[in-house]
Amino acid sequence: MSLPPGSAQGVRAAGEPAFLLAVADGMGGPAGGEIASDLAVKALQEAFLGVDGSDPVVTLKQAFRKANETIWAQGGARGGEPMGTTLTAAVVQGKFVAIASVGDSRAYLLRGPGITQVTKDHSLVAEHIASGAIKPADARMHPQRNVLTQALGLRPKLDKDLPPVYELSLLPEDRLLLCSDGFYDVVLDTELVATLRGSEAPAAASALVTLAKERGTTDNVSAVVAQAIPTRVAAAVPAAPAAASNRTTMLVAAIVVALIVVAIAVLFLIGAIG
Repeated sequence: MSLPPGSAQGVRAAGEPAFLLAVADGMGGPAGGEIASDLAVKALQEAFLGVDGSDPVVTLKQAFRKANETIWAQGGARGGEPMGTTLTAAVVQGKFVAIASVGDSRAYLLRGPGITQVTKDHSLVAEHIASGAIKPADARMHPQRNVLTQALGLRPKLDKDLPPVYELSLLPEDRLLLCSDGFYDVVLDTELVATLRGSEAPAAASALVTLAKERGTTDNVSAVVAQAIPTRVAAAVPAAPAAASNRTTMLVAAIVVALIVVAIAVLFLIGAIG
């Protein structure tokens, strides 16, 4: 999707262009998961439409809560059939980024030779790691690795501490990755680094999805990659999601929204594929 300079579905804050990226991975059967993830993305879009001068952190929190309530209500309208979705979203404004997440879709920051997981998973395995019950290296093959402790739409209201919001500043050459959980079991962090560094943003997103599928992932794989390049030239490039493979566990559908990021000091080229 190409956007005119200074616009991203109407997202704007503090007089500087702001841009929205998101990955949602649905649960509740093929139909329910697709509905839930679609509702989550639409709630984000609606929350930021026409926003001018507001705090993106506050707007993110409001959008997640609205998404949760909408999905819960829709589940009731479908006869109470459970459905929900993970949601990881980033608002990029200049060099500043605010990231919110519920579930186990993730945001990573690639800086220099290393990669850092910005978000924390809301999953049973993550709780086991935090308590010391298992080691991080054991998480990839743990039989409960896909069991979520939090997701949008599973309860009438989100817990008061959700969603957590992470704020950071991007440097030239940084790369931001948002992705569904289909990569974790089959792609190592070192391979994430090599793939993200080896190609421009759109090609890197595509290469990550291809790699996960070649490794035999059983989950949906969707990725959004933002690349920070030192420049003052404003530009926009199209980005579009592709179809994701089906899951055999809780999460069964993935919806990706990627909007092109243009900042004053750095140009963000966004690649999205799923």
